[in-house]
Amino acid sequence: MAMSIDQQKRFLAVIPAYNEAERIGNVITRTMQHLPVLVVDDGSKDETAGVARLIGAEVIGQTHNLGKGAALMTGFKYAVENQYDAVLTLDADGQHDPAEIPLFLEAFAQGADLVIGQRDFKKMPFPRNYSNAVGTWLFSRALGEYCPDNQSGYRLHSRRMVEVSLTSEESNFEFEVEIIVRCVSLGYKLAWVPIKTIYAGERSHIKPLRHARHFMRIVRQTRAMMAQKKKP
Repeated sequence: MAMSIDQQKRFLAVIPAYNEAERIGNVITRTMQHLPVLVVDDGSKDETAGVARLIGAEVIGQTHNLGKGAALMTGFKYAVENQYDAVLTLDADGQHDPAEIPLFLEAFAQGADLVIGQRDFKKMPFPRNYSNAVGTWLFSRALGEYCPDNQSGYRLHSRRMVEVSLTSEESNFEFEVEIIVRCVSLGYKLAWVPIKTIYAGERSHIKPLRHARHFMRIVRQTRAMMAQKKKP
């Protein structure tokens, strides 16, 4: 296993997946060059779970499609129960390059609790580039510090960050945004690493209107929480 960062630590890669049988095989194979892999199959209707098992990944299947946040939480629970020290998350559709995993491990070795892969919005197709740029501005203002990419799912979480995240009530993409809020509000170390911005016709599972509505809810909650913290 190609991992040179702190051999005493146990790392797990968690890949939430929904109907990604065509792409997940390559992601798993390349990720396993660095870390053991757990795939959380979020109620897929194709052969996502079968492909993952055939390659050698551990698989947890959810009977119904519960959302990315719920899938990540299932993976986090597994990591805590099995005594992993940190969890790396990446998407199943190939948008994250597993060759960049060492960047996250290095940042973790330097004391970061949450390491997020930062993409270049200029290399995204429209309207994703616009929505991500606007979302970054809104969320950064609410958080009280610059957050260059709150939507990136390529991350590494320390064990204490994982444990704190398990108390979340979010079940979809908002779960990842809330993790950032918890990290900052608790004074945990947040770090960023530049990653490739990859788009090759992947199917998005995001429902734009629903996502926008819930994202704005998180922004309002974040603004209120940070305002409360500033009070004497």
